[in-house]
Amino acid sequence: MKDPYETLGVTRSATDKEIKDAFKKLARKFHPDLHPSDKEAEAKFKDISAASDLLKDKEKRRRFDAGEIDASGAERPQERFYRDFADGPVYASHAAQDGFAGNEDLEEFLARAFAAGGQRSQGTLRARGQDVSYVLPVRFLEVANGAARTLMLPEGKTLQVTIPEGADDRQMLRLKGQGMPGFGGGSAGDAYVELHVEPHPFFHRKDDNIHVEVPVTLKEAALGARIEVPTISGPVTMTIPKGSNTGKVMRLRDRGIRNRKTGQRGHQLITLKVVLPAADEPELTGFLETWQPKVAQEPRKEMFT
Repeated sequence: MKDPYETLGVTRSATDKEIKDAFKKLARKFHPDLHPSDKEAEAKFKDISAASDLLKDKEKRRRFDAGEIDASGAERPQERFYRDFADGPVYASHAAQDGFAGNEDLEEFLARAFAAGGQRSQGTLRARGQDVSYVLPVRFLEVANGAARTLMLPEGKTLQVTIPEGADDRQMLRLKGQGMPGFGGGSAGDAYVELHVEPHPFFHRKDDNIHVEVPVTLKEAALGARIEVPTISGPVTMTIPKGSNTGKVMRLRDRGIRNRKTGQRGHQLITLKVVLPAADEPELTGFLETWQPKVAQEPRKEMFT
């Protein structure tokens, strides 16, 4: 992956706010939901999301700056311990390069170093493989509805990851036996995948409920209307009551996130936002200039009490 600082267009001394502002600016420009079928924009958005996730985490940023992890959040290869050691000529070669007289001396060293997780069997060190961890940026709707993803690993291999419906941001998934191979016949380690949920341009999650602000025209708000609104599972039609105002909250039952424990769905809460015509409307202007409301309004009264 590219350098996260370069991806966001910030310097290595950038503040947290500068990093956050840079991500917001790029997210508005490249979000896939604003560029349907544009693979280049989708790839760019994934890059900037991954870069933001790494740099806004103080510990991961420190480790990246120190060279301990790469831009994907994975450990640098040289820190994967005995991954580089194996039976045969390569094993012996590493033993000589690292100052060990032979394989037996290296086994003694590894036996001491990994005493908690390894054992000798018939003169051969057996140790469980190292656990590995990865970061997987996922789209909002992928965790809302569940999805299957393929994670590309730095060494060219792939992991098949099933994202459970209703997963949380920063949730850790365990893939048993998908870590580093064991030593001397030991079992493989596990892979831990941390989900980083990308923000959505208009859906916002609070617990199991989905919140969304929906614009309505002046005519729809004043006279009432049947309008189509988006949900995480697709568009639905709902009725806007006559005389609706900006800030009115309406509920679509069971259109939110499915709770993983109870199986029940949350709701979608829709906040209406009345918008005026984008172009000049002489008839509307003329009507308002002569219109005398039957009930006087004081919409700003509470601001001065």
